[in-house]
Amino acid sequence: MPTFVAQVTDISGKVSRESVKASSVEQAYAFFRAKFPKVGKVQKSGFDVNFAFLENLAGGVTIKDKAIFSRQFAVMINAGVAIVRCLGILQEQSTNPLMKKALGEVSGEVQQGSNLGDCLKRHPKCFDDLYVSMVEAGESGGVLDEVLNRLAKLLEDMAKLQNQIKSALAYPTAVLVIALLAFFGMTIFLIPIFDKIFKSINATLPALTLMMLALSHFLTGHPESPLGSFPGLLLLPIIIGVPMFVLKQYYKTPLGRRQIDGFMLKMPLFGELNEKTAVARFSRVLGTLIRSGVPILQAMDIVCKTIGNMVIVDAVQAAKFDIQQGGLMSLAIQKANVFPPMSIQMISIGEETGELDEMLMKVADFYEDEVEQAVKALTSIIEPLMMVFVAVIVGTILLSMYLPLFSVFDKLG
Repeated sequence: MPTFVAQVTDISGKVSRESVKASSVEQAYAFFRAKFPKVGKVQKSGFDVNFAFLENLAGGVTIKDKAIFSRQFAVMINAGVAIVRCLGILQEQSTNPLMKKALGEVSGEVQQGSNLGDCLKRHPKCFDDLYVSMVEAGESGGVLDEVLNRLAKLLEDMAKLQNQIKSALAYPTAVLVIALLAFFGMTIFLIPIFDKIFKSINATLPALTLMMLALSHFLTGHPESPLGSFPGLLLLPIIIGVPMFVLKQYYKTPLGRRQIDGFMLKMPLFGELNEKTAVARFSRVLGTLIRSGVPILQAMDIVCKTIGNMVIVDAVQAAKFDIQQGGLMSLAIQKANVFPPMSIQMISIGEETGELDEMLMKVADFYEDEVEQAVKALTSIIEPLMMVFVAVIVGTILLSMYLPLFSVFDKLG
């Protein structure tokens, strides 16, 4: 998209030269006119560099970015500020380059008479189907500020849930990295010292010691290694990377994704947490969409793109099919046997009373609290397990090195 420049004058009379990316001179002029009372001749910039690559490197639009944008947008609309003016203000204060660029283009398009939902739809990297559908529902119902507030609340809840999962994984990940660094450090630097001692005293080496020496030789490129003087440590990225690449490619296949996602729901310690997280996200998003006026079948399609687990997506798709045939969502979900019984019962009550959105929000509240408690319980379990794990690694290396010395001391005694 080309860059256009123009000399503009703001409300205080200050003259400056501004630039904007737009598809045409008219769109660029509309953008400048929405922000400045006086706009000079709009010209295409002679020096137009594509910064898309650098913008992508800077990172995408986070849930937090969208939540803050939605909350501020809702406040300004509720205060009677025109949409174009709102977008201009929010663009100026945005610190995310992708969001800043998108808002500039959306502002120009809205100024030309396009619907806000249609404009947001042209920027999928910033505004996904969930966001666009809710904005369109708000526009059609004349309650855009209310819907934006719901969007902000939804995104804030999703960000909170995401942070809880990250906090559960942060400690074990840090301990695992430290344990691996300790293991490789001792294997590469400590074991070779003991190797020289064993050879000098001609000690008889047990199987554990021989195994650790072989691993040390492999990693350091010892002449006795099968690779000779080539350090096996350089092969570790390949040894670790190839299986991860194969697993990632397998996960991209429909069968692979279903099998791995199914395992994620049943794995020890984390399986229950994954299930509760998926149910909370499903309930929160679907309840918010229905409450905002999005048709239930369209809402279920959108939900499928946000759940993140194919096993639960299959259950939702089956529920959608049953609803199309006149059936109940709760019965269809129950057949899949992936949702907790309590959530199914509450959804069933919501269908019977005609308050499905309200019951879904209550399910979301309940399971988000459950996730928070599960994270705390998981952390309390993992901490001692990780300490034992580190102790086993370090203890195994030390034991393998001292066992030959014990046998030598016995002979001397």
